[in-house]
Order: sequence, then structure tokens, then C-alpha cells
Amino acid sequence: MKKLLIVLLSLGLIAAFSMTASATDVKFSGSYYLVGFYDSNDMLQDTGNAYSRAAFYQRVRIQPVFQIAEGLTFTARMDALEKQWGNVDWRGGGDTTSSRRQTATNPKIQENFEFERGYVTFNTAVGQLQVGYQAAGTWGTAFADYGTTRPRILYITKAGPATILALYEKVVEADESTATGVASGLADADDDFFAIAGIYGFPGGSAGLLYYNLKYASPRPALNYKIQLHVLAPTVSAQFGPVYVEAEALYTFGKQKEMDSGGGDIDSSGWAAYLMAKTNLGPATIGAQVGWCQGDDGSDATKNKNGYGGGTDWNPALILMNDDLATWKTTGGNNTANSGKANFLLYNIFGSFKPTPKLEVGAALTFAQKDKSLANEVSKKNGNGIRRDGDLQDLRQPLLHGGGGLSVDRRLLQRHQFRQHGRQRLRAVEQALPELLRDI
Repeated sequence: MKKLLIVLLSLGLIAAFSMTASATDVKFSGSYYLVGFYDSNDMLQDTGNAYSRAAFYQRVRIQPVFQIAEGLTFTARMDALEKQWGNVDWRGGGDTTSSRRQTATNPKIQENFEFERGYVTFNTAVGQLQVGYQAAGTWGTAFADYGTTRPRILYITKAGPATILALYEKVVEADESTATGVASGLADADDDFFAIAGIYGFPGGSAGLLYYNLKYASPRPALNYKIQLHVLAPTVSAQFGPVYVEAEALYTFGKQKEMDSGGGDIDSSGWAAYLMAKTNLGPATIGAQVGWCQGDDGSDATKNKNGYGGGTDWNPALILMNDDLATWKTTGGNNTANSGKANFLLYNIFGSFKPTPKLEVGAALTFAQKDKSLANEVSKKNGNGIRRDGDLQDLRQPLLHGGGGLSVDRRLLQRHQFRQHGRQRLRAVEQALPELLRDI
């Protein structure tokens, strides 16, 4: 019996040491934010006819990174309860979350748990590849960024102080995509984006140049045309002692409408530009910025002179051109939060002060007007405003952090430290509360 036990124990040890061990190491990161806003005159009416809006909105975000093997990871991202407090659910009923069992008359309210991203990152001898649904729509500064998620292939490689990037994005697949559930079978009606970029790092900063090719063929064949645009976007950021400067320009050209047959082509050519500078004076920070997007007065029907646009990530003011505010409250009429970020000239000065290391308060004065007016418009003025900020830095803590989780590719140049702008750091790191919190 003793010999049998020894044999069984030996077999058990052999099996234990010879079994394949799991190579997966999971690291979690995440964030939670809650924002409250109050708008005293939503429709910009006379004081006697004005009404106000006030609400809270929030989001829970979780991002696990699975270490499959050396140099190989899988990254996912999920958002949950991204909504206004007390707003109706998808049934039109009251917002009363519950853990009770789901029934025909009591479906779960927490229906907005969304898997937003899932992609593989692997290193090779000639560079790094990221493949799958991942961060897209960002470059350089926050200006002109439309941060989103798209399926794409991103290639990154180093060449001395330079970094080279190339990517392909699938936006619309017309062969199979249709709302009716029946494949359309359209062979040349896809929307595809291509890009190549270079970044050169130098002491105290870096500079880059992006070429972006946007092909929208989805209007075919119903509308008999496609859109073929090209974007050149140089950008730079640098630290000169206590002064930080960042800038970006975008030139868009190509065909806004390229007809498959007949006439009616519309050429596209437009500029957009942005410049920001700030400096630290002990516990205080002061700075200024200007953003410009070329407009089109509509005088030539064969040309589109509009610039690329200011983007959804660049929120220069609390109300004016603030995409976060426009997203989370009903907009309409003359609402300046819904005024868009095209055909404009905006500039502001800002400052902040830290009475304690964990508390920052600030204010900004903003002016804006249209770059070009249409024939039936009598004024270019968009508006102006004073912004007061409060930033409790001790709230910037990750919701989950199981061993140094990494927010991969929040923006294209994040790994290369292209962004050093302190006021945008919350947008560069998903483990922190969003920048809008300082607008309350």
C-alpha cells in the first residue's frame, strides 16, 4: 500500500509539473465620473422668456488587458451606465436600476453595458501591430479630433528618434451591411480610411506630420457619387522652460462630390489651425489659445471651402462649442452648445490657481465668431463667455487598478509623449476623470 501511495504521489507530481500553465496575466484599469451641469438660458432668449436646464450624467468604464505571451496582449474596453441620472430607460419607463430577476414586465434596466473595444497588440522584429476595434479619430492635439472606436490595423515602428505609423480603417462594409438584414452585395460602395504619419522627437518636444485618405463610397449607387478627401496635418508640441506650446494645422483637399456619370463634381479645399500656449507661475497657470476653421460663403456651387472642423474632443468653453454639454442635454434653436465647430474663429485666455496641491480653480474668457457669413446672415458673431473652473485633483483615482493597467492608444501619439499639455492630460489617460469635471 505504501508503494502504491508513493507511485500515485510521484505520478501526481509529474502531472503537476508537466501540465501547461496558463500564460494569461490580466491587468484591470477603469474610471468613473459624475458630472452635473446648470444652463440658465438654454435657448438664448430674452430673460423673461428663458428657461434653464440642469442634470447629472455619469459613466463607468472598465478596461482589462490580457497578457497572452511575451509581446502579445489583448485589450478590451467596456462602458456601463453611461447615462443621465433619472432619465427614462429604453422602455420609456423610470430609471430604477434593480438586481431582481428579469421578467417580461420587468426587464433589466442596466441595458447599456457595451463592449466598445477589443484588439490584439503584438510586437515583431520590425515593429508593433494593433488589430481590431480600437481608438480612432485622434492625432496630435485635441483640436480637430473626433475620438471614437473603429475596426482597423495600426502599424508602428521606430527609426532612431523618429516613429512611423501606418493604418487602415474599415468604416462601412457595403457587401454585407444593411438595415434590412439582407446583404446588399455592393462591391465598391465601402467607406475606407488610410493614413501614414511620422513623428520626430527632440529634447523638450516632438513634431509630426499626418497624411489621411478618406474614401466615402457608400453614397453609391443610389446617389451616383463618392467622396474622396485628403488631409495633411502637421503638428508640434514643445516645452520652453516654464512655457508650453502646441499647434496643429489641417489642409483638406480632394473631391467633396465625385460623380460616377454626368457633371456636378464639387472640389474641396479648406484650412483649419490651432495654437495654444501656457506657462506656470508657481501655483498659478495662465495661457491663451486660438482655433480657426475656414468657412464657405456658398458663392461657388462647384467648390467646398470648409475646413476640417474643430472636432468633438476639443471643448474650448463651458457652453460654446462644448460637445460634452451638447451630448447630454436636449439642444435646438440658437443653443450655442449645438453651434458646431466649423466655419469659426475662436480665441480665449485662461488661468488657474492651486490653493492646495489637490485643488485647482480657474477661469477663462472666450470670444468666437463665424469665419464666413452666408448671404442671408447679418452677423458673424457667435458669442462670448466667462468660464469658471474647479478641479479636485484628489478625485482623479482609477476605479480599478489590478497591477498597473495600461490605457492603450487613447490617442495616436500617446506612447510617444507627443502630448504634454497639462490641461488635456485627463483626455490622454483613461484612468482619470474627464476634463469636463473642471467645468462644473
